[in-house]
Amino acid sequence: MRYEAIGKDLFIKNRAKLKARLKPNSVVVVCSNDVMPTNADGTMPFRQNSNMLYLSGIDQEESVLVIAPDFPDPKFREVLFVRETNEHIAVWEGHKYTQEEATETSGIQTVIWTDKFENTFNTMLAEIENIYLYQNEHIRNATEVETRTDRFSKWCHATYPNYEYERLAPIIYDLRNVKEKREIELMQTACNITEKAFRKVLGLTKPGVWEYEIEAEFLYEFAKNRSKGFAYTPILGGGANACVLHYIENKDQLKDGDVMLLDVGAEYANYNADMTRSIPVNGRFTKRQREVYDAVLRVKKEATAMLTPGNRIPEYHKEVGKIMSSELIGLGLIDKTDIANENPEWPAYKKYFMHGTSHHIGLDVHDVASIYTEFKEGMVFTVEPGIYIPEEGLGIRLEDDEVITKDGTFNLMRNIPIEADEIESIMNA
Repeated sequence: MRYEAIGKDLFIKNRAKLKARLKPNSVVVVCSNDVMPTNADGTMPFRQNSNMLYLSGIDQEESVLVIAPDFPDPKFREVLFVRETNEHIAVWEGHKYTQEEATETSGIQTVIWTDKFENTFNTMLAEIENIYLYQNEHIRNATEVETRTDRFSKWCHATYPNYEYERLAPIIYDLRNVKEKREIELMQTACNITEKAFRKVLGLTKPGVWEYEIEAEFLYEFAKNRSKGFAYTPILGGGANACVLHYIENKDQLKDGDVMLLDVGAEYANYNADMTRSIPVNGRFTKRQREVYDAVLRVKKEATAMLTPGNRIPEYHKEVGKIMSSELIGLGLIDKTDIANENPEWPAYKKYFMHGTSHHIGLDVHDVASIYTEFKEGMVFTVEPGIYIPEEGLGIRLEDDEVITKDGTFNLMRNIPIEADEIESIMNA
């Protein structure tokens, strides 16, 4: 892999936490992701299934993890199946895990070639009562593509209909919510890489530069620092483009007097950064731009202070809405009459701040969790308020990644410039 070895200790610990949550005489099966096709014989870059990575560290297609803590023979309590390589594969695709390498990566002693899966699994099920399978239960999941996990689930239910089936998602989501120290270190690396690229971009941004040129600079810096690239499709919008929440064309030329919104982050070892900054194209904010910028920054700081154990996203975002409403009144965008007459289901502030304040982040950018889950120490959230004024061609959003601690929060992006004066100083150095 391009990234440095994560270390098997993390995955051994993650599996131990999972085993403690299972019913007696159970088996868990987790599949790798597919290599997705494009057209003809083309394929997309491979991205490992987050649960497979979380539990094994194996970052390769055609892999299967089986965990059966109560199986009579200890060597079958954890079994990893990986694709057997050969000279042809080595020539055309490159190196694949040997069985010894898979053990060193995952800490799993029993590694078997994937073509032996069905026979081995059938043998194991003779001692099993419950089968835990994964289904994507993320509330934003809207994919129509059938995954390897989906296909396996269909096959398993059809082949072994008389077993008790259990949902893996609620358990694995709960475990993944709270990050281990090693996971936070990997996320910090992703944020550090993002910082390097952003500082470089600050020195390159000026009127006449194209949005896609800024995108190219980010990608260059990410790849140079052992990242596979963007954690998500970057949003780099100048002027009115910044008011389009998911603007990803990045096709226009930056203009003097505009503010550019940069929502971009690096991935590292499959862990993600998610940063947003808003910078003046010519290096200086106008008075109005600075007023809006400072308002967003104040909301962000107050929102961050509310990331405390025991809080929850619905209550948290409602309180942020009150703070944003006050700021929008100060900016002359809404007034107290608007608030008095607002629809509680769509408060007045949502005309200019229409998205959520925070989301979990980790192996997935919008990481797995219920919005009703209470905040806990070790969870990592984005904090990303914004104000979007299409009639002024101005959109400003500011975003950092924060770890909840017992004493407050720890900002993984603490070294990335965010104060307006610092932004201007760097751009005009």
